[in-house]
Amino acid sequence: MTRSKFNRRRLLQGAGLATAGLAFPHLWIPREVKATEAFGTAKHLVYIRLSGGFRFPVAFNGEVGEQFNPFGMASGVASGTEWGVGRMLDQNEWRTDELAALGMKRVPEFTNEVAVLPCVDHEPLAGSADGNHATGLERFLTGEVGGETGLFTMLGYGLRERTEADTAAGIVNLPPVIMGEAGMGRGSGEYAAYRPAVLRGDDLDRFAAGATSQLPDWARSMTEGYDARNKERHNPSHSGTVDAYIRSREATRAYADIFASDILKVGDGGGEPYDGLSNAELAQVFGDSGGGRAAHLALRLFHFGCPAVYIDQGGYDMHSDEEMDLPGRMEEFVQIFSALEWSLKRLEHPTGGTYWDHTIVAVGSEFSRSARGARFNSARGSDHGGDFATRWMSMPFMGGPIGPKGRRLGATDPGDLSPTGEVYSYRSTWKTLMDFLGAETSAFFPADEPFDVLCP
Repeated sequence: MTRSKFNRRRLLQGAGLATAGLAFPHLWIPREVKATEAFGTAKHLVYIRLSGGFRFPVAFNGEVGEQFNPFGMASGVASGTEWGVGRMLDQNEWRTDELAALGMKRVPEFTNEVAVLPCVDHEPLAGSADGNHATGLERFLTGEVGGETGLFTMLGYGLRERTEADTAAGIVNLPPVIMGEAGMGRGSGEYAAYRPAVLRGDDLDRFAAGATSQLPDWARSMTEGYDARNKERHNPSHSGTVDAYIRSREATRAYADIFASDILKVGDGGGEPYDGLSNAELAQVFGDSGGGRAAHLALRLFHFGCPAVYIDQGGYDMHSDEEMDLPGRMEEFVQIFSALEWSLKRLEHPTGGTYWDHTIVAVGSEFSRSARGARFNSARGSDHGGDFATRWMSMPFMGGPIGPKGRRLGATDPGDLSPTGEVYSYRSTWKTLMDFLGAETSAFFPADEPFDVLCP
């Protein structure tokens, strides 16, 4: 259900997405859209991109023809799961007896806690999919081709009033953090000051001390006063750029103590528990892969108020040898997904409850993949073009704030992947995630409003 929240947000007017039967192209029907009931019910987001273009039916929309899912279905799927769990989510060589004894589950054993939107589309009004790597990635990172503002910059901007209130109260919370494509954080003009932090790897020692902290008081005062003097000398039309520069310097100083914390030393194998689990325990369940270490660090960043972390995982642009190589490539993602389910339910959140209660995990890619009617192409791989197989991101959502756990929210025809249920705009999907995090969305994509199907 959707309702107005006049006490927290102004009424939003927009155009919502609706599908007209089985017809193509899809029809957008204007309707009044208000803030969803999920507004502000989540504190954190783990946003994972399966990089290179991921063949979604092999994992998250498996009950389709073998030309779309040549690997088949998983077995032992949790009761109450409506969506088709592909066998690629049951790659478990990583799951040792020791990890199983800790309680780590096969992904099919908890799919009843995952909701899936089978048809998320970058451009529902377009006549075909965008299977181009450059423009498909642009759409994923910014919501549109040529987009000047990354989705994580939009999130920072949407949370600006909360951030400013925290700063005024002397509370230092980390901003959104990118551990993947930096384009997710592009921004200029009024949005430049809200660009997220970009981390490369999990070694944060270089952030641990600011240069001014080593200066005597008189020199520190002179150095810090430079920012104000510099701003006063610049033309007001350049104030956004100058503000962004000053904020970045202030952030470096404010975050130095946080980045020096032992909590964030995810690679040292420390046994001291934080929020109920040690880094050694988290390293054991997430593994030592790049994606696993990034997800481990994401949970530690959340301890310091970070609202969202973006992670690139994989490398799924398999034009050849997908038949042989995809199962092994999926091992890392499957372990990360299982480790997130395990750890979120055991980590104690500083505000009460567990991290599971306050966190959403969402997974996407720049597009899906196609073998144009065959199981694989001539090189035993898959491609990407303009068809339905390329078009639909079948996006999963997991975590306590997600309401319709186990549900399939939409559907595709098993024979040709044409939509037989609702199609969701990717921009609306992102704004829905912003809505969960309590971020204002009205400044972006006015024709694509948050939807309520993921609400509790």
